[in-house]
Amino acid sequence: MDAIISVSNLVKKYGEFEAVKGISFEVVEGEIFGLLGPNGAGKSTTLEIIETLRDKTGGDVIVDGINLDESPGDIKKIIGVQLQASGYYPGLNLLELIELFAGLYNQPVNGRELLSLVNLQDKAKAKFKELSGGQKQRFSIATTLINKPKIIFLDEPTTGLDPQARRNLWDLIKDIRDKGTTVIITTHYMDEAEVLCDRVAIIDSGQIVAIDSPVKLIDDLVAAGFERKKEVKKASLEDVFIQLTGKEFRDE
Repeated sequence: MDAIISVSNLVKKYGEFEAVKGISFEVVEGEIFGLLGPNGAGKSTTLEIIETLRDKTGGDVIVDGINLDESPGDIKKIIGVQLQASGYYPGLNLLELIELFAGLYNQPVNGRELLSLVNLQDKAKAKFKELSGGQKQRFSIATTLINKPKIIFLDEPTTGLDPQARRNLWDLIKDIRDKGTTVIITTHYMDEAEVLCDRVAIIDSGQIVAIDSPVKLIDDLVAAGFERKKEVKKASLEDVFIQLTGKEFRDE
């Protein structure tokens, strides 16, 4: 499989403090790749550099064959970025907001079709502030798709969502990947990373401490002698919740 993102010896310093310490990794085209780590580990800084939102101190970043140092504007054209918090013009409805973004990208888009993709077709005339938390996250993801990107970046997309909205957002993310878009995700929910990600890189104190598929990382830990003190059950409390209350959207 071909790498769509290549990061080599990436360094970011703030004065004497080194936030990112020479990390290297690749993201394969068509995968969901998770960048995991505790707060302050350097994962957001790393992604913001790849997204052209923050300058690097050293190293090389290649995105779909484009060198970040040479053509950052070309990288912007092929990526979509969904941040933890987004601001939208309060007086515009969802269709009008999509048209606004399409104009900024100079990209024709079928707004209703895009809203249908994220199950918001019935909210076309609603304003962003009128949406529920799950609806806001789905609309935010929809805006990342306006320019038909090859890669989208999702920064903790399910934080604060109820179990139904969370599970449905998982389905949306997998559907986006299945349609051919590479997905880079950060999350503090390890069960989410285990379900969604083809591979994960775990970063701590500015360095990558492990990178592989979730299954391989878990198997390696078990093989090293790790044992849970509590019996591992075949289902979780969230599974019970979903089974009893249903998986359908609860947006009202």
